[in-house]
Amino acid sequence: MKRKRLHFIYIALVTLILFGCENPDISEISSTNQEIPTIKTPDTNEQPLVTLSPIPQPSVAEGHKDIKTPVKVPELIESIKRPLVEQSKVKANKSDKLVVGILVPLTGNAALFGQDLLSASQMALFDMKDSIVELRLYDTGGQEKQARAAAILALEDGASIILGPLFSNTSLAAAEVTRRNKIPMLTFSNNRRIVGDGVFAMGFSPEDQVRRIIRYAQDHKFNRFSALAPDNLYGRRMVKALRESIKEENSLSKEAAYYLEETQNLTRTIKTFADYNRRRNELLYQRRKLAERGDDISKRALRKLGKHETLGKVGFNALLLPAGGRQILRVAPLLAFYDVDPSQVKYLGTSNWAEEALNSEPSLVGAWFVAPSIKKRQFFVDKFKKNFGRVPTRQASLAYDSTALVVFLAQRTLGDKKVGVKIFSTKALTSPSGFSGVDGIFRLLSSGLVERGLAIFKIENGGMREIESAPVTFKKLVN
Repeated sequence: MKRKRLHFIYIALVTLILFGCENPDISEISSTNQEIPTIKTPDTNEQPLVTLSPIPQPSVAEGHKDIKTPVKVPELIESIKRPLVEQSKVKANKSDKLVVGILVPLTGNAALFGQDLLSASQMALFDMKDSIVELRLYDTGGQEKQARAAAILALEDGASIILGPLFSNTSLAAAEVTRRNKIPMLTFSNNRRIVGDGVFAMGFSPEDQVRRIIRYAQDHKFNRFSALAPDNLYGRRMVKALRESIKEENSLSKEAAYYLEETQNLTRTIKTFADYNRRRNELLYQRRKLAERGDDISKRALRKLGKHETLGKVGFNALLLPAGGRQILRVAPLLAFYDVDPSQVKYLGTSNWAEEALNSEPSLVGAWFVAPSIKKRQFFVDKFKKNFGRVPTRQASLAYDSTALVVFLAQRTLGDKKVGVKIFSTKALTSPSGFSGVDGIFRLLSSGLVERGLAIFKIENGGMREIESAPVTFKKLVN
């Protein structure tokens, strides 16, 4: 039976010529705490050698231009960390180019995500002025069977490294192929279960984010923590990370609560979590007592209590809210309504909060959240929007940095046109000093996880402000 080949695309100059020449290049960070100079950009008149594709680039779905960054779908937990294997010697095609496969969904429900990942990867290839790497595209369709077939085809085509897939299930399927053939894979997932043995999860780790924001809160005298999280595996993953981030026997000042999406359940959960009935009854009781006394002191106290909704503390002064987008815009006002006062309790969030819509919510003013530095990412977003006419999805920058990293390592190793060397060996990929990309510094660990330098932001009236910069070196992060 004739095997049906998945289509691939050689990244063509005609699709890249729109990208311009300004470039936030990736660079390696020196262990001496100084950055290696940014990759030199060739003369802009010198066109990179790119093979034209016999297959047209997939079209962007109608209406995608108006789509704003969607809420990130959190993925699952807990890795079985395997030792990394050494990669077999790098292959080159007949034109002595290094073949790199990118596996993304260009059909199915996640096609728009896949299109943005592809576009970002193309942008990185052009920004790096590369003439060494040949990027080939394989459609996973968001399906395990198709992802496995795509990985097989990519390796048959000579791929030395795989970028993607996006989701946990497709990454696990593709990893069966890459591990067996000792080919490294930089998946765009953040699922800790899939890493190790040559597979790296480039997605933003929720655990890293929780550790960063909790450390910052502790440094600013917040020491009584709790959490209000979605009632799913992601929510429990975040609460577990919170417990592990707290020094004192991993205990919370108030036990975490979990809510369902349904409005009635959400309201009931928050009201119970806030201990609203007890605190409200305590206020009413004290008002009655003061009114009965009738003396001047009691009257003044009664007037003060008239400004309160409840009486008594909630049991914590910092609250982790690991939700984002529309969900946090439902949760935060309900917390304020049931008198979890944001002026008394510090709301803490993750990178899911880096959305403009949150700036207009009064109950979030003063809250802190952790995210990659906005300045470098904004350069990427602006350029992407200029070139493609749409705001990229949050994961798009993962494809940009992954592609730029691959090109950087290839250019550094193959500058003299030598082939057959271990460009993407474990040692090369897991440089202890890390790399600097669109989302700040990052380094691939031998476990397959990816460590990142993250900034702290504060939501203020009409905007968000960076109150602690992301680190520029991993030296400060070493225990």
